[in-house]
Amino acid sequence: MDFEDVSLTALRVFRAVAEQGTFTAAAASLGYTQSAVSRQVAAIEKAAGTTLLERRREGAQLTAAGRTVLRRATVVLDEIEAAARELSGLPASAGTVRLGWFPSAGAVLVPRALAELRRTDPGLHVVTREGSTPALVRALRAGSLDLALLGSAPPFRPPDTETPPLVVETLTERALRLAVPAAHPLARGDFIDVADLRGQRWIASPSSGEDRLMGVWPGLDERPDIAHTARDWLAKLHLVAAGLGLTTMPAALAPAAPQGVRVLPVRGGPQEQRRLLLTRLPRPPAEPVTRVAAALRAAALDVV
Repeated sequence: MDFEDVSLTALRVFRAVAEQGTFTAAAASLGYTQSAVSRQVAAIEKAAGTTLLERRREGAQLTAAGRTVLRRATVVLDEIEAAARELSGLPASAGTVRLGWFPSAGAVLVPRALAELRRTDPGLHVVTREGSTPALVRALRAGSLDLALLGSAPPFRPPDTETPPLVVETLTERALRLAVPAAHPLARGDFIDVADLRGQRWIASPSSGEDRLMGVWPGLDERPDIAHTARDWLAKLHLVAAGLGLTTMPAALAPAAPQGVRVLPVRGGPQEQRRLLLTRLPRPPAEPVTRVAAALRAAALDVV
């Protein structure tokens, strides 16, 4: 193995492929052509003397050797970025925490936690980004995130099957709720009977190849009438407020519901539970990461 001639560009490209999951997505994120990405990965594999990424139809997956190289590459790239920050006079990386979150967490939980951290730890720099669960897990593995908030539905499988397992902490576990137009007949009571969901019109998120984000009540025993699709939670709730249909939502999102929406529990049938997970790599967290994790725990408990 000879890594002396491997460039920083090649390391960044390799990490991008591991994080994005495909050569195409990595090329788009970096502004490169797909052939340029392939050449950089081929150069690292040649230096390593082994295959680092398995090319599969569903995307690129790290081999055992690839995970080793990624772990070392992340250390090198983080040190280079830290040096660049110090030379430019920006805060040291030790005071920076990179947090990823799944879409609904950004409506209430993340803003509350960050507002409290700004009050208690004004010198702490938190950089955040939204993503799907698979994308956030890949980013954790690639070392470009320190913490990730994930949503989990039954049967509550681990976020991935890679080794070593991620450290996963359940912050909350609450029943799924239903968002209903305030003028809808189902909004008159304090709960909705599951039998009354038959024949309703739904506002659902489009499903993707890597993450299913639906708005139809799980287990509904009919083909749902999906009137509108929207990925953004706020857009879905405003469609509900306009009287255009119903949608499911996590209980933690209830404080963000606009006027004209009632958020109600559903009675009858199995309760649909949702977990809010805080995840990180299995290594001792830096002290700033510990402070951000504590703020997220407190915010999760504070959200009704």
